[in-house]
Amino acid sequence: MAGRIEDYALIGDLQTAALVGRDGSIDWLCLPRFDSAACFAALIGDADNGYWKLAPRDGGPCTRRSYRGDTLVLDTFWETPTGAVKVTDFMPQRDKAPDVIRIVEGLSGEVAMHGELALRFDYGAVVPWMRRTDHHRVAIAGPDSVWLRSEPPVPMAGRDMRTYADFTVTAGEQVAFVLTWHPSHERTPRLVEPYQALEQSIQDWTDWSAQCRYEGPWRAQVLRSLITLKALTYAPSGGIVAAATTSLPEEIGGVRNWDYRFCWLRDAALTLNALLAGGYLDEARSWRDWLLRAVAGDPADLQIMYGIAGERRLPEYEVPWLGGYEGSTPVRVGNAAAGQLQLDVYGEVLDSLFLARQRGMDDKAHAWNLQRALMDFLETKWREPDEGLWEVRGPRRHFVHSKVMAWVAADRAVRTLEGNPALRGDLARWRSMRAQVHAEVCEKGYDPVRNTFTQYYGSRELDAATLLIPQTGFLPPTDRRVLGTVAAVRRELDHGGFVRRYSPDSGGVDGLTGSEGAFLACSFWLAEALHTSGQEDEARELFEKLLGLRNDVGLLSEEWDPDAGRQLGNFPQAFSHIGLVNTALTLSGKQSGRLH
Repeated sequence: MAGRIEDYALIGDLQTAALVGRDGSIDWLCLPRFDSAACFAALIGDADNGYWKLAPRDGGPCTRRSYRGDTLVLDTFWETPTGAVKVTDFMPQRDKAPDVIRIVEGLSGEVAMHGELALRFDYGAVVPWMRRTDHHRVAIAGPDSVWLRSEPPVPMAGRDMRTYADFTVTAGEQVAFVLTWHPSHERTPRLVEPYQALEQSIQDWTDWSAQCRYEGPWRAQVLRSLITLKALTYAPSGGIVAAATTSLPEEIGGVRNWDYRFCWLRDAALTLNALLAGGYLDEARSWRDWLLRAVAGDPADLQIMYGIAGERRLPEYEVPWLGGYEGSTPVRVGNAAAGQLQLDVYGEVLDSLFLARQRGMDDKAHAWNLQRALMDFLETKWREPDEGLWEVRGPRRHFVHSKVMAWVAADRAVRTLEGNPALRGDLARWRSMRAQVHAEVCEKGYDPVRNTFTQYYGSRELDAATLLIPQTGFLPPTDRRVLGTVAAVRRELDHGGFVRRYSPDSGGVDGLTGSEGAFLACSFWLAEALHTSGQEDEARELFEKLLGLRNDVGLLSEEWDPDAGRQLGNFPQAFSHIGLVNTALTLSGKQSGRLH
């Protein structure tokens, strides 16, 4: 059975990622890309769906674990009755083929180790044929092949469609295992030297982390979140995935299970903002260039998400042979929300490009042409209902957050022209649109009796996304309507001291059954809203509580279940780590992720 979500740590090579449990088992890995079919899928199935365990023979959770410095190299330690041992897990930034490297090192005494490898391609459905070569065990099925070797060689035995390795390490001894994916029709993959790869990986991540410009009381937490966001970047294209997993549930046993291994324009734009705030201009340029390629064409065809290389077709289907994380079904691959209309995306994109320009990123002529085209389209669409930020699968509605972000799009377009007279655009028309959107939201999206903005026009329901109103500059943080909204959200969307994004039983607005946990990004938004409205002590208290929800290696999923005291949803979640970075910047008096 898979561990709790927070029992996992992330390793990756900027093209895919694996989750390593406290018991030494890799229960999730997609090769060769984030969105490829998994070859280890025990996380959302069972042991028959693939895993790779490497731990002391007597088993059990580790004594402790940590990332090595400011890197994505994971060290896991066990203290056993006979001695101590460390397993170092990492994925070196690849030349061509992806490698997973696991180095066992004896620290004291003598420790009997046990390894189990169960490769299962296509999300656990395909058992490969295993054969031996002089130096490798090779698993082949269809287009996939995986090559396994150890240095120095240790005995390996095959039985029950698994490969086993039993050996002993004493103090100072090391054994390295290298698992390499390779297209099955190509020649033998290039061999990576594991110990050199370890040193290079440490150097790569250390050099990258040293560029972080944030200096403040939460530097370690901010930097770990920035490393996590970097790890969710697909280096060849610059795309940024929302999370490394699919179908980790928002409610244990429920149906709110989605595939997050794609590039949401919103999430990626906010990730860009967080990276920019941390000083990472190269990543921002790469994402900007990915964006220009992905959305090229008719603005009417803009999608809210794309594949990691800019693919448009992301068909959603269910995988019936996987039993789901703790029985949470269906397990889904692909995401039908790609076809939704979400008007807030236009605001996020234009805000991010505005921010990038303000932070000194070199401009591209066709980038402004794209923004003009998006504005031309949005002018004709902003009055329409949409599925909104939360991708409801119920009827379209006039969501207040969507309208606010339409205002953001117009505002950033106006301010860009005001600051760059050489650029072409219809300043008067965009100013008019900005004024119209603002007036309509204040009239139709605000409940004067309860003194709060609502989820959608005419509703009594609340939406935590309205906490972003002061962050965008739509209204100042001390406006009585903003203060009323903050108070209402705290009162009506509270879930164990944190924040729901909306009430899941709010008249079937999302078209789904069941419930969900507190949404971590929304809880970070509340901390920011409290701070900017002058409630600084309460903001800091909430932020410290949120930091306490991170697991032992500093990672957050999408949601938190305050009743069960555990993480929920896909993992690690970019949206949550973006919230952490931006809130730390705000609370420490640094510039926040948004400019307004």
